Amino acid sequence: MPTYSYECQSCQHVFDAFQYMSEDPLKDCPECKKEGSLKRLIGPGAGFIFKGEGFYITDYRSKSYKEKAKSESQSSSTSSDTKTSKTST
Repeated sequence: MPTYSYECQSCQHVFDAFQYMSEDPLKDCPECKKEGSLKRLIGPGAGFIFKGEGFYITDYRSKSYKEKAKSESQSSSTSSDTKTSKTST
């Protein structure tokens, strides 16, 4: 059941209400009891994170792209190892 935020236009009271999506929006303020003064606020929504295989853009790349990316990452790690060993001597 979604949570909706409301603000009273008269007394600026802000509160959250659990409602079914099929229910009509609330209209009366529970604080000042004024009828028709509530406004439903737009919330940020729910954040979610995709984890695991199949969600990252490279999972849908061709085999040749993946092989090229793998070889580039290996060559860059090899060159950084070489630089590290040169500076430490």
